[in-house]
Parts: sequence; structure tokens; C-alpha cells
Amino acid sequence: MKNNKVLILTYYWPPAGGAGVQRWLKFTKYLVQLGYEPHIYTAENPEAPALDKGLLDDIPPQVKVIKKTIWEPFGFYKNITGKKGSFNAGFLTEEKQNKRKWTERFALFIRANIFIPDAKMFWIKPSARFLKKYMVQENIDLVISSGPPHSMHLIALQLKKNLPIKWVADFRDPWTNIDFYQTLPITTWADKKQHALEKKVLETADRIIVVGEEMKKEFKTIHHQAKINVITNGFDGEISTNTVLDKKFTIAHIGMLNADRCHRSFYAAIATLLKTEREFEKHLELKFIGKLDIKARELLLEYKLLEYATITSYIPYQQIAAIQQSAHILYLPINNTPNAKGILTGKFFEYLAAKRPIIAQGSTEGDIAKILTETNAGAIFDFEDKENLQIEIRNQFVKFQSGVQDFSSKDISKYSRKNLTQQLDMLLQDVRASWSFNQ
Repeated sequence: MKNNKVLILTYYWPPAGGAGVQRWLKFTKYLVQLGYEPHIYTAENPEAPALDKGLLDDIPPQVKVIKKTIWEPFGFYKNITGKKGSFNAGFLTEEKQNKRKWTERFALFIRANIFIPDAKMFWIKPSARFLKKYMVQENIDLVISSGPPHSMHLIALQLKKNLPIKWVADFRDPWTNIDFYQTLPITTWADKKQHALEKKVLETADRIIVVGEEMKKEFKTIHHQAKINVITNGFDGEISTNTVLDKKFTIAHIGMLNADRCHRSFYAAIATLLKTEREFEKHLELKFIGKLDIKARELLLEYKLLEYATITSYIPYQQIAAIQQSAHILYLPINNTPNAKGILTGKFFEYLAAKRPIIAQGSTEGDIAKILTETNAGAIFDFEDKENLQIEIRNQFVKFQSGVQDFSSKDISKYSRKNLTQQLDMLLQDVRASWSFNQ
């Protein structure tokens, strides 16, 4: 490889924890093994959902990490709303609100119509100025931007305008089709601006990476000529061979459970089984690892399930695999939003590696449904399909009672981070080759 350097722009990086960190942390780890020299540009003071210092162990010594302070308007938001702690994407809280305070409505209006594309917008110009000099000094001719936040893509867009470089834009989530976008009090002007920026990135980047086929289709409708590759999320480490399961019949959910993922049919199905299956009550345990929306807590209370539930707000990433591998069912609720078909969470692939039955709720024609069928890793049910959901949980409970462990998925090794990074390597080589050809 003539030039093995690559600049990666990512807002989320260790010691920040949470789902947004994993994708490029793992890609970076395996890119080093393939001979690359990654340079990471990230925030010194990000608003992260959690801290997980154990993730620092995954950063190879060859990686150069450049951190710069970012100014964000969260301090202003906290002051006028009285809220504390970190924030979820889109300023959406995890609290039930019958009526928002006027200060919260005002802050959300500002977020939707002033902070474009997002609250990291103030980092775009200073980052572009710094990185323009840095790329020249370090002789880096390839930049990768990871979003959201989509301000990372706009930093790369500025670099592309000012330097003879190649640019790959990676989308972990959609832009204007992301879950919460439709809930923002956005004006016509701001909406047009967001769509224009989204299209500009799709038109200008030399290559687009997305995590699923549905997102690829969506972006193709925006810019037909865009060169788009699908590289899914994946799992790190070895595929589980664990046969030591929990003594209780555990149904585990890992990750944040927001309001859009709280499907009444699931809680109702569990409650019905408690009434109709005499032994079910003796053995059931519901494990929730991650932040729970108040809606989930209310459903647990309504269906009298709290006594069967253990709730842990955060567990370090390295400890989660063992919890997944010992569960009898891994529960995966998908957001009940217009883009449900294209939601393909990173957690899903870690579920695959655990080699335990997955029960998902979402679009039965979406990306997750197709991979579940392909891998024989579980089943997916519609958001309201209580009856079939209940049947499947009961079937798994019968196996638990009889001691039968006949679950067997297939063809999941291609979703390992190591194999996916080989796909990324081929893409990056192709981008550089096409550049050399056109020079």
C-alpha cells in the first residue's frame, strides 16, 4: 500500500461508551492489522451516554488520536430547562412528558431550526481549518467521516473542497429519515436546509457506506448516481460456544430501551403466560441492561412484571457478552417508526455472536428479518402480534423445562468485525485505485 494513512472523523471514541463508539473503534483495530495507519479526530469533551474506560484497551498503539475541544450548546439547554446529565440524539429525553415546559419546547425549536445539521455544527469550521493543515503535514489523502452526528460529514465536505483527497462518508444511521427527525418542530426552511446538506454529502463523497440495504435504497432515491456500499455492523471476538445457561428462564434485553421500542404486545404476552403456564412464574426472569424509558417501567408495572425484572442502567462492554450468552432468549425490539424496515442495530449482531435464540419485534420485511431468516438465528414478529410472540416464548420455555438445547444458527461468521474490515479494506483500495486511474 503506497499510502497507508487514513484520517477518521468520529465524534464518539473511548473512553466514551455506548453504541456509537463500537463501529469505528473495531474497524480501526482491524485496519491496523491490515497495515493501515489510522489517525482519529475526535472530541476532547463529548456529550456521551456513558463512560467505559475498558474500551481504551481496544485502541492499538499504532493509532494516532487527535482530540480537540468542542463547544456545544448543551450548557445553555441545561440552564434554561433545568435538566441534568447527558443527552440522547435530537435532544429527546427518556422521560414521559404529558406537556413539555415552554423552556423545553423553545430549546427543541432552537435545536431543530438553528443547530443545522445538529448541535455539533460549531465544530465544523475550526475542525476543517485545523485538519486541512494536519492532512498536508501528515501526507494523508484519504478521509472517512462517521455520522451521526452529521456535522462530521460537513467537516469532511470542507476538506474535500480544499484538498486533493478522497472521501468516504459512513452512515451508522440515516439523516432526514432517522427516527426522531419527524418529531422535531422543524420549519420548512430548516427542513429544506437539512435535505440540501444531506444531498450535497451524497453527491460529493467519493463513496458512501451504509449499514443496511434499506438505507442504501433510501439514499439512492436522493442521489441516483451515488456509489453506495453496504457494510453492516458486526460482532467482535469469538462466536460463543457457551452451554452454561442461566438457572432461571431469562429473557434479556441489552441496550437503551426508548419509548419507540416499548411494544405493549411483548409485556402483555409475558403477563398472559404467567397466568396460563403454572411453572412459568417460578422460573421467569426479565433482564434489562441499559437505560429504560419511563414507558417501559409503566408497562412493567401495569402488567405486574416488576417483581420478575432486574434493571441495570449500564454494564461495561466487556461484561455484556457473558450475559447474552447465558440468556434463554435475547429480546430485540425495533423502533416503531416509519423507517423501521431499515433499522439494523449494532446490538443485533452481538446477539448473533451469542448464539442464543433472538426474538425481535419490528418490520417482518426489513433488514433484520432477512438476516434472521438467512442465519436461522431467531424470529421476528410485528409490533402488535401478541399471539405469535406468546407462542414462541412458550415454545422456548418448554425447551427450557425439558433441558433441550437444540438451537443452531448458521453463516454468522461473515458478520465478524474482522471479516467486515476486510470488506472495508477492499472498498478503500478501490477508492484509491480509481483515484490513481483518474490522475
